[in-house]
Amino acid sequence: MAEIFPTLGIWVWWIIAGLLLILELLLAGVFFVWLGIAAAVMGLVDFLAPPLDWQVEIAIFAVLSAVLVIAGRPWLKRRQVIDSDRPNLNRRIYDAVGRSYVLDEAIINGRGKVKIDDTLWEVTGPDLPQGAWVRIVAVDGLRLRAVPGTGN
Repeated sequence: MAEIFPTLGIWVWWIIAGLLLILELLLAGVFFVWLGIAAAVMGLVDFLAPPLDWQVEIAIFAVLSAVLVIAGRPWLKRRQVIDSDRPNLNRRIYDAVGRSYVLDEAIINGRGKVKIDDTLWEVTGPDLPQGAWVRIVAVDGLRLRAVPGTGN
């Protein structure tokens, strides 16, 4: 490690920053970006400050990385809240909650099936005969929780 820093000079941190940002683009985990920013800041420190030992530079990079990751998480969570006219676009089964459907298979021992669009969904609830109306009240994983209901 001691040989790399003098050979590359002040460019080592810019190279590391570039590699980390490329890694972020390839893996898209919103984690390497903070490390890339810390490496870029270290490149700036290396450019502006008097020469530091490589151990000190790595220690500063580690502290900067930790601070940026911790500080960046709340900022990222605030930015990920998206108001949409279709909030269940990728979780369409949640659109079924509150709606009524006809049982395709009777609920026996707490389990039955209901057809929504062209898909059969397993429902849990009180025993009811085939053809009875149920209202979906919740989604439990891949099962729907139903109660007796009336037609639309």
